[in-house]
Amino acid sequence: MRIEAYIEELLYDYNCVVVPGFGAFLAHGKSAEIDSVANTLNPPTKTVSFNAQLSKNDGLLVSHIAKQKRLDYEELLEEVENVSETWKKRLEQGESIELFGIGKLMLNREHKIQFQPENKINYLTSSFGLSAFAATPIQREVLKEEVEELEEKIPFIITPEKREKSSFRPWLKYAAVILLAVSLGSTSYRAYDDLQQKQVSVQQDAQQEVTRLIQEATFFESAPLELPALSIKINKKKLGKHHVIAGAFRVEQNAEKKVAQLKKKGYNAIYLGANKFGLHQVAYDSFENPKEALKFLRKVKRTESPDAWMLSEK
Repeated sequence: MRIEAYIEELLYDYNCVVVPGFGAFLAHGKSAEIDSVANTLNPPTKTVSFNAQLSKNDGLLVSHIAKQKRLDYEELLEEVENVSETWKKRLEQGESIELFGIGKLMLNREHKIQFQPENKINYLTSSFGLSAFAATPIQREVLKEEVEELEEKIPFIITPEKREKSSFRPWLKYAAVILLAVSLGSTSYRAYDDLQQKQVSVQQDAQQEVTRLIQEATFFESAPLELPALSIKINKKKLGKHHVIAGAFRVEQNAEKKVAQLKKKGYNAIYLGANKFGLHQVAYDSFENPKEALKFLRKVKRTESPDAWMLSEK
């Protein structure tokens, strides 16, 4: 019996989920922070930790599983305790236990349970839809300070002497003005060159982000043999803003076949049309409420496909 999916569901709404006879997973609120090294702004989140001392059954996890599976509480309690014993034996044998969406458990040199959180899921529901934001720091120009420093170094001499006594002084004054203008032009060119380099860097980062998003999508071969040819008419319905995606296809006919397959399984499958990359997207269902969409996504990952993901429209 795999109980990590139920632990994951409870961490969205509770700060402590106890696995009877094993330990407790704790969720701690963490404020938004700025990473000055990576130049990113991270949204508020929940960090997950583990405490082996909190192993007494509080009924939360077992009741939740019994309700989901519609089974007797005592029967489920025995199953969960068996899972705890299995985890302990695996750790004692030197194995590590990976819990999807939660983290990794292992024994350290002192034979104490050590937990390494996965940190890929934000369990803080108020931060739904927020992700780390990367931005290039603003470089403020210091031309004024450079000009003032340059003026101090230029031998700019003005005397009350009459013009007819020395013809060299006015030329010295003009030379100083020309030198100042040349220096300002050089400084402005350096500032413009720096700005151009920063714009190129920002464009490269944006292109890498687009590539990463494309790679995260679920792709299918253009002509899968296992899908029979079908001709269906897709009825349009009012869609929500949050879609649980089943796949993205290069060929529209394959997207229609996938819709038919999912409808036979009881899903409210929807063809969403082609995105900006030319891929035809199919959703298990669409929701207006983000919490309902998240709950449905977790269920699909557990029962249908771990490759399902969520697309939220602005």
